[in-house]
Amino acid sequence: MSDQVNNIYKIEEELFDNGISLVCGVDEAGRGPLAGPVVIAAVIMPALERIDGINDSKKLSAKKRSELYKIIKKKALAISVVMIHEKEIDELNIYQATKKGMLEAISKLKVEPEYCLIDAMPLNELTLPHDSLIHGDARSASIAAASIIAKVTRDEYMEKMDFKYPNYGFKRHKGYCTKLHKEALEKYGPCPIHRKTYYPVSKYYLKERQLSFDFEEESKK
Repeated sequence: MSDQVNNIYKIEEELFDNGISLVCGVDEAGRGPLAGPVVIAAVIMPALERIDGINDSKKLSAKKRSELYKIIKKKALAISVVMIHEKEIDELNIYQATKKGMLEAISKLKVEPEYCLIDAMPLNELTLPHDSLIHGDARSASIAAASIIAKVTRDEYMEKMDFKYPNYGFKRHKGYCTKLHKEALEKYGPCPIHRKTYYPVSKYYLKERQLSFDFEEESKK
């Protein structure tokens, strides 16, 4: 095993040494994009399981993520995935939507964890013993596993959305605010999976409201 693998299991090993074997890692993918859902995953791996190459999903190639995704799916004791879609993100805001998804993902696990490790997000509502770790996906193997499950799940979903809404290039940028995406927005306007409260998507809805207001004012004359 590499030094990186040994280091990323340190937190879990400390918990195992204290008699805690069912450790749940929780992470999300998709807080920043202009379109599509935020995907939250909760994963419980076997206490003694070691997976070489496991890391924060953002630091892995798509090919490596896919390989690790299959290994995690095969070896995990329990996996739960929750999608919070754009409408609910707009209603709640992304912070609250992510928090809701994390709590839901933990509650839906078929095996109840003894301890939860969460990437960055404080979950004060969680009654289980837990800890929120800044940059947790690079510090904890359990969180890294969750980040890989969440990222691959979301990427696959956005590739399906590319077939449904082919004008936007979702397969390439997965909904993030790239030059290609902004150009497509300018040309075609938003589609149903865009987040209305995210700029620059929001400006198109402001334009619509202004046009509607102008029309109503004009009709009163």
